[in-house]
Amino acid sequence: MLRNYLEEFMDTLTNTDFVQKLNNTLKNGGVIAFVTDTVWGVGCLPECKAAVDRIYGLKGRDTSKPLILMSNSVENLRPYVENISQKANNLIDEFFPGALTLIFQKSEKSPLFITSQKNTVGIRVPNNETFAKLCEVVDGHVLATTSANLSNQPSAKTYEQAKEFVGEFVDFVLDDFGEKAEGLESTVVTAVGDKIAVLRQGAVDLDK
Repeated sequence: MLRNYLEEFMDTLTNTDFVQKLNNTLKNGGVIAFVTDTVWGVGCLPECKAAVDRIYGLKGRDTSKPLILMSNSVENLRPYVENISQKANNLIDEFFPGALTLIFQKSEKSPLFITSQKNTVGIRVPNNETFAKLCEVVDGHVLATTSANLSNQPSAKTYEQAKEFVGEFVDFVLDDFGEKAEGLESTVVTAVGDKIAVLRQGAVDLDK
């Protein structure tokens, strides 16, 4: 059954009209909701300030809380960060793709409006095939993201919840096509310089 779902999704993503509409929407300040391996997310193109402002507005999110960058490949994310230590590369090798968010010193490619004016930015590669295939067709292959919910409310864990929580505020709520979210947020780790420290314990337990 999952194979059929994913084949259906691939049919959607190879539809030139749909992909063009999706990318045109994103380039013009669009915001989309999508499944990941942890919880559902909302996202936009990292360079689009109008869309980032929309995300903060629709969530009622404190602007002091940055967005994170997600993609289907860490190689798409490396240009957005600097000074990745060997310890951090070891974590990338072990846990990407997966439920681990790593915070690095940002590069000039990461806009300050997604980092809340901080000099750091978080990156993640979810272990979810539907999300990965979405990133393949998004121009630039990177999304600035946060969870699909209103601030201080539970994160959406299903397509139905994503529709309920943020559906009226976003341009697309993309089907999960059988690749469900696990329901537990990612572990967040700072990896600035040689320092490795857990800021939020989530699905990945680094002590194991």
